[in-house]
Amino acid sequence: MKILLIAATEAEIAPLTEYIEPFKTSPDGHNYTFGDANIRLLITGVGMVATAYNLTKELAKDQYDMVLQAGVGGAFSSSIALGDVVLVGRERFADLGVEDNGNYIDIFDLGLLQTNEKPFTDGWLEAPATGWFAGLGLKTVNGVTVNTVSGTLATIGRIIDSYNPDVESMEGAAMHYVCLQEGMQFAQIRAISNYAEPRDKSKWQMGKAIKNLNDVLKALIDTLKPVQSS
Repeated sequence: MKILLIAATEAEIAPLTEYIEPFKTSPDGHNYTFGDANIRLLITGVGMVATAYNLTKELAKDQYDMVLQAGVGGAFSSSIALGDVVLVGRERFADLGVEDNGNYIDIFDLGLLQTNEKPFTDGWLEAPATGWFAGLGLKTVNGVTVNTVSGTLATIGRIIDSYNPDVESMEGAAMHYVCLQEGMQFAQIRAISNYAEPRDKSKWQMGKAIKNLNDVLKALIDTLKPVQSS
């Protein structure tokens, strides 16, 4: 099994990188082998454009059985606690459209895309079901992706009214879009570092989010390691 693990920044998966250091199998330091499984790490950069470009470039060079995106993000509801790790079941672009005299009209309402035009399903980019996360207890949520992280009540209200999402990131929908277009199996996990609200970093729990995210990643890696004989 060949897995491509992507993250926007090195910091988001730094604890995992240290954890799997003994399994490194390539001079460039990005390939790791666990029995019959191989993982390649790819830092895509922040945002949709960098993610789409670097992911597509990598998929053109090599074949993979699974793309896994891991990162931190914001939550729209306090029903998701800071530090929680969630599985994003579907995504959509939340700022792809136009502003019209105080109103927002998205790309579908404009008629420039159809809601079920490939790779969309009712306007969403749906991840295929995977049993890899069974037993980890991750909640499946809806995500939106933005170029500008939501930080005003007006923007937050508009996104909630339009899409009623659970979480927000700057890369998720780009990964979903590329993988659906390429017919790839994929999954996205996010650890919640903050709530979508007027920006106040003193409330954020980035350290907790990164620790919990990497604990989940380590648990996934452990399922790939060969059983050691006693």
